[in-house]
Amino acid sequence: MFVFRLDTHSGVPPYLQLVQQVRQAVLLGFLQPGDRLPLIREVVEDLAINPNTVAKAYRQMEQENLVTGRPGQGTFVDERQSAVMPASTYTSLRRGLTTWLRRAYAAGLDEQAVDALLASVHQEMRNEGVA
Repeated sequence: MFVFRLDTHSGVPPYLQLVQQVRQAVLLGFLQPGDRLPLIREVVEDLAINPNTVAKAYRQMEQENLVTGRPGQGTFVDERQSAVMPASTYTSLRRGLTTWLRRAYAAGLDEQAVDALLASVHQEMRNEGVA
């Protein structure tokens, strides 16, 4: 079962955090078409947040065609969704990124510096037409 998390220090509204988590889980293959999301009341109980916040997130996901609500059954990852990369590719890339992050932190970079470095490299790649 998929479990949501909230980062109260991120500055991102809670409903958007929920949407982003589902979007990323689908892209990375953690959620597959037909998988059921937790019921709104389950998310409310787990995260201790307002039911309207969760409902807003679920509506947003439906508008984006990430999920489909089935009355009396729950909310499911839309059948048109599929992972962008195979699990083996994800695992390999994650391993390489973990190694790189360990090196970056060992070199003295903090989280903000790592984020800035990643953003700058990503921007350079977009400018080159790679990303």
